[in-house]
Amino acid sequence: MSGVRAQRRAERRRRIERRRAARRHTMAALASAVVAAGTVGGLFTATGGGRDGTDRVPEAVSSAVPVPLPARPTAVPSPPSSSPPAATTAPARPPARPSPRPAPEEKRAPASPAASAELYRHPQPRVLDWVRAHRDDPRRPLIEARIAAQPAAVWFAEYDPGTITGRVRAVTSGAAAAGRTPVLVPYAIPGRDCGGASQGGAPDLAAYDDWVGGFAAGLGDGPVVVVLEPDAIALADCLSEEQRAARYAALGRAARTLKGANPRARVYFDAGHSGWHPAGKMAAALRQAGAATSGDGIFTNVSNFHRTADEVAYARRVLAELGGPSHLGAVIDTSRNGNGAPPPGEWCDPAERALGRPPTTSTGESRIDAYLWVKLPGESDGCKGAAGTFTPEYAYDLATG
Repeated sequence: MSGVRAQRRAERRRRIERRRAARRHTMAALASAVVAAGTVGGLFTATGGGRDGTDRVPEAVSSAVPVPLPARPTAVPSPPSSSPPAATTAPARPPARPSPRPAPEEKRAPASPAASAELYRHPQPRVLDWVRAHRDDPRRPLIEARIAAQPAAVWFAEYDPGTITGRVRAVTSGAAAAGRTPVLVPYAIPGRDCGGASQGGAPDLAAYDDWVGGFAAGLGDGPVVVVLEPDAIALADCLSEEQRAARYAALGRAARTLKGANPRARVYFDAGHSGWHPAGKMAAALRQAGAATSGDGIFTNVSNFHRTADEVAYARRVLAELGGPSHLGAVIDTSRNGNGAPPPGEWCDPAERALGRPPTTSTGESRIDAYLWVKLPGESDGCKGAAGTFTPEYAYDLATG
């Protein structure tokens, strides 16, 4: 009997040992799985309490495997950036007349256009503010390479008689140090934009004359391109005949003041764009403003989308109607005209537009002095973002359009 009891006790011990062994095996497997998951996922380098009794904060570990960028990255909000002291964004200005539907597609800018060796790239546009603040945004490399790397115009849209000379000088001195030519846009004519979205400017023409004098005092003595008051002539139909005559006289005085301060300044007058006024009407207004005698020619397509070929043909027609010295030429804004004009009425950040030809002073076209980026691509007209602010979603659309 005692032998039977001993045998049963031995059997119970063997069963207990088997259960304990099974539990130890299960716990070991679970521990191995936890360690493996933490290693493969790269989640933490350490967990648990520290020696001082405080909890140790998990430390993120980045994956060594590169993650492909999405075909169309999701937009992320851009933080507000303060305006630099010298650079002002181009205000949004709708065309006074709807643009026609796009013509057949013209040759686009190359995928990675080379920046002009002559024109100045100001170091503080808002696109660069965004690039510096968003190094990890998947859209950043393309926006940086195709937009931020290009020289663009610097706008002076604030009526600031006490600081305008210094603001202009900051740009022109920087350009002189770099051996480049800056493009400046004075934009403070009274009654600007006929009271529209970009209304503002000097309180009256006498104040404007003084402001222009301060602007001219900052030009220095190096080469400079001045795009004088976009829309000031093409959008003057809202003024009375007397008011138009006074404005045109002020623009002529402004051009003479600018060239008197710096004989190397090239001053261009507003000629609208190819989808707006007939060449003869535009030339008649330009003649009244003194464009044939006081400046160096005309500019077209600022903040618009018309194809380069159409603008070249239009500019030549206007110059022929204008008359004047044979050296008069034209500069064309090609910043957003890679796909031509949008359908009629779609002027505000229209979809399916694209970057145009990169800025250059070597156009290969007679009487066309330069292709310029006057409106910086990505600065909104007021629909994809607040008017004049840099909008990365819009910039990316243009860069990939």
